[in-house]
Amino acid sequence: MLQSTRRWLRRNRTNFAIGAGVLGAGYMAGQYVLGKLSEARQRMSDERIAKENLRRRFEQNQEDCTFTVLAILPTATDNILAAIPVEQVLEELQRQKAERLSRSVGPSEIGTSAPPSVADTTEDDAHSASMQADSFIHASQVATEEPAEEETKSKKSKAQLWSEMKISSITRAFTLVYTLSLLTLLTRIQLNLLGRRNYLASVVSLAAPQSMAEGSRINLENNDDDNFDQAYGNDFETNRRYLSLSWWLLHRGCLDLIEKVQAAVKDVFGLLNPREEITLEKLSELTLQVRKRVEGATEEQRRTCKWLSFLLPPQDQEDYVLRESGMSSSSESTSPATTTSLRRLIDETSDLIDSPSFTHVLTLLFDAGFSHLVDNKISQLSYKIPPVSESSARVQEIVGGDVKAKVASSLAVFCRQAHSIGSGANNEYLAAIEQVRDLEAFAAVVYSSNFEYESPEGVTASVTRPGTAEGQTPAKPAATTEDSFESAWGKALAKEDGKEF
Repeated sequence: MLQSTRRWLRRNRTNFAIGAGVLGAGYMAGQYVLGKLSEARQRMSDERIAKENLRRRFEQNQEDCTFTVLAILPTATDNILAAIPVEQVLEELQRQKAERLSRSVGPSEIGTSAPPSVADTTEDDAHSASMQADSFIHASQVATEEPAEEETKSKKSKAQLWSEMKISSITRAFTLVYTLSLLTLLTRIQLNLLGRRNYLASVVSLAAPQSMAEGSRINLENNDDDNFDQAYGNDFETNRRYLSLSWWLLHRGCLDLIEKVQAAVKDVFGLLNPREEITLEKLSELTLQVRKRVEGATEEQRRTCKWLSFLLPPQDQEDYVLRESGMSSSSESTSPATTTSLRRLIDETSDLIDSPSFTHVLTLLFDAGFSHLVDNKISQLSYKIPPVSESSARVQEIVGGDVKAKVASSLAVFCRQAHSIGSGANNEYLAAIEQVRDLEAFAAVVYSSNFEYESPEGVTASVTRPGTAEGQTPAKPAATTEDSFESAWGKALAKEDGKEF
């Protein structure tokens, strides 16, 4: 029995060897496939986590942009209100009306009457207003005027005062809409560029060897609210200087806007009588004419309209802006690395501002701001047209086309809305502007494009693209930034939700 078993094993040992080899190979192949599947699952999981983390960072960045705009907008508002003191003109009109009333009725009756509003004052005075536009009074002139100048100002006719009131109130409201839109888009560019640098620095620090990453590691999730130097990258000094450049728009750019907007308002509204009754459609048409003079009448003119001079200082004024912002200039005790990094950020910001995509999105923000002012606030408060709903939009459009209101009634709304447009809390206009879908798409492209151009100090970024060796940072051609941005912007517009990056 034992002998026969040995003979059988000897005869079939080749088959056993082949079977064992097949089983072994099958086992090894199975383990290899399982390993690859596990690696693929892990890679997909890592990609999902990375994308979700990137999305959370991006969304947090957009919330930071909103809070930043609300925090610094009142600075520009104060400067614009001081440059166009509409309330002083109104006070002069009310003073003149009180003097006329005191001559026609007893003083005791005057004391019991309520102070007139803009619209009330117009009912009595605007019939004599011959509408020739006059220049507004700067706030700085109030304290420096000589008695002779005050006497001259007090002798201004009602026509002159109402002309000044009309031009100033409209100019102030329109300038604030432009300033709010520009500040919103500038802040989105600044914080998303810094957010991109922070994200890349985080990824690089995690991918770097432990000896390099120790002591400078930045977690992918930063829940420490007061850790500002990690909130927007690890180059705190560069970030401070870069963000301080918004001082130019808040203090200089908005005042330059006043001159441009005021000239357009004078051309369009100059001959309009405050006592005249016009339809909302006519007011919207006049507003559009002002916008065409400021932004451009054709698509080509709007596309080539340059806003850079309102948003960023010229290079020879950058040190002045830094000093006015409370920091030392670039040439004073600043490391070469900080200066280089700051220059790269400024240059990329300038390229974005001069891009056609910036002008496209900015025009949409202007549309949202002016629509909220004229189609919502003026229509409801001056023309008494109820809010538009989807079901009754057509009916209200037909009815609202026949409704007329005095220009003075709209001027009163322009005066009050100027404070709402520049408010730093519960700003309806900012909320309306941020409803523009292309704004978030633009911010997403800024946040996610041109990763390869960022190289955190002390670490070589191992971010690759086709045709680039691993760990090598490609050189930046002169026109590459704008071209790649325009390409990414076109892809972003092609996506329905505008959120994929």
